[in-house]
Amino acid sequence: MALDSAILPPASPPPTPGKPLEPTERKRRHSGRTTLSDVARAADVSPITASRALRGERSVAAELVERVKLAAEQLGYVPDPAARALASQRSTQVPVLVPLLSNALFVDVLEAVHRTLLPHGYQTLIGVTHYEPREEEQLLRSYLAHRPAGLLLTGFDRTEAARQLIAGSGVPCVHLMELTQAPGVYCVGFSQVEAGHAITEHLVRRGRRRIAFVAAQLDPRTMQRAEGYRRCLRQHGLYDAKLELLSPQPSSMQLGGELLEDLLRTRPEVDAVFFCNDDLAQGGLLCALRLKIEVPARIAVAGFNDLSGSDQMVPPLTTVRTPRRAIGEASAQMLLSLMRGELPPKPSLDLGFEPLIRGSS
Repeated sequence: MALDSAILPPASPPPTPGKPLEPTERKRRHSGRTTLSDVARAADVSPITASRALRGERSVAAELVERVKLAAEQLGYVPDPAARALASQRSTQVPVLVPLLSNALFVDVLEAVHRTLLPHGYQTLIGVTHYEPREEEQLLRSYLAHRPAGLLLTGFDRTEAARQLIAGSGVPCVHLMELTQAPGVYCVGFSQVEAGHAITEHLVRRGRRRIAFVAAQLDPRTMQRAEGYRRCLRQHGLYDAKLELLSPQPSSMQLGGELLEDLLRTRPEVDAVFFCNDDLAQGGLLCALRLKIEVPARIAVAGFNDLSGSDQMVPPLTTVRTPRRAIGEASAQMLLSLMRGELPPKPSLDLGFEPLIRGSS
């Protein structure tokens, strides 16, 4: 059956080299997204040359690179990462799994990771586990199905199935915030146990003898700090299990105030408190201020992580500064080495910690 040419739309004229297609032209030519072929056509180069130019390969002449980039910008071209990975057999995606985004500690880590990976062409994908190993396992199954370039994971608390997924994937992986000497494992962090020991030792040296440990969330790193607290007090013959107040609730300033009130009501002999996190300690200080409890005269207070605002409390909060930005940067650098097929100088990188002694102790 012959088609009546009168009902066909007029043919679009060929694009002028270096000149972008008008929006109406693009709508006639496409029903979907702008493609690399569109960019190549507008720049009057082959799709291969356009692809190489956008990747920044040195083999493409500077004049062609400029022409291709201008065409891509004017056409609003956005590269398809899935197609690029398929063509190059190399992904640019790096999932980073953290417990929470409401904790400034992990936001600082993510910011440093992103700033380190982006100049090398890698995209950071954020997964939130909510401190649930099963949830982390589910995220790993989803991310690993897309063959990412690398993985950054928080700590070592995960299911055996998750460990097998990581080991079987062949994807380079670096662990954050904790350390291990296990062979074949790459990690960047500091000793949570030693940090907990150090801040407790400070309270002992200030003459405190009834030192409580108040914690929330009770994730593995919190419990490692608790272990450091216990070791220190046992060394001095001061440990009393009744002075531990552990809550599974999420850490917050409000909870910190509530726990301090509970502690003083049920254990009035306490003369110092080591809170596992600064938000709890900040809430404890505000509670003490409200109840007219003198800090540090009546009770000394210490926190952990040196979160924003701790130095502005009344009195300023004694705490432990943790190198979270440095951990994010160093772990991303370690992963870059692994993704290039290079072994980092040290598989386990200890960045240490810094006790900050302020007015609350």
